[in-house]
Parts: sequence; C-alpha cells; structure tokens
Amino acid sequence: MASPEPSSDRTTDDEVAPDNLIALLGGEQVLHVLVERFYDLMELEPGYTALRAAHGALLTQARQKLFWFLSGWMGGPQYYVERFGHPRLRLRHMPFSIGILERDQWLACMDQAMGELQVNGALRQRLRESFFQTADWMRNV
Repeated sequence: MASPEPSSDRTTDDEVAPDNLIALLGGEQVLHVLVERFYDLMELEPGYTALRAAHGALLTQARQKLFWFLSGWMGGPQYYVERFGHPRLRLRHMPFSIGILERDQWLACMDQAMGELQVNGALRQRLRESFFQTADWMRNV
C-alpha cells in the first residue's frame, strides 16, 4: 500500500486555517501514517530504547490513543475527548518516569517520523516547537 502524499504536495498554509494543523499535514490518513511510523521507529531504532521501555509490552493502545489525541490537538476531530474527556496529559503521564532522556527520545523519534513522511519544513518546525513545549512540560523526574 502506498503511503499518503506528504503535506508539501497537498496543501499550502494559505489554503487552510492556521490552527488546522491536521489539514496542513494532509489529513487524518497522513496523521495515522505518522503515528504508526513513530511507534514503528520506537520499536526498531536502538536510540529510542528508554522511550520504548516506558511504553510497556504492547503499543497497540498507545498508537490509537496518540492518533486520537493528536487529531484533536491538531484541529481535527476530537476523538480522544469524545472517548475519555479532557486529556489531562500531565496527570495521565505521572505514573511514568519522564526525564530529559525520555523527552528527547520522544522528540527525536517524532521528528524522524516527520522527516520520513516529508512533512513540509515550516509545518515540521511548528510541530517541533509545539511538541517540545508539551514534552518538556511532561517531565516529572
């Protein structure tokens, strides 16, 4: 199955509202591919060992929840909120040890996935900055 086209071939910043990041990315299908690649890389790349260890034995539920969350966070359908209510990200992540290493591995893994999907440069930078703010806020050790 061919991967969806990256955002650089689908839309421009002028075609969608600036807060509709999911449209800028290329839609739900591209977001789904991004999330799947993120978790695939987490399992495959030795550089993400601490990040992978923090996720437990199976990633099926984590894959789905991240897709649901990012959909709403990026201005698309609010799948996560519809199922679980307010995300309360920091509270939900408190049981897990999240330090600088885990933060940096999460960010690097997501950036690698965005790079492989050829996410347009301006959007990729915007997402990197937003992801950093959130990931840094999640640190609890």
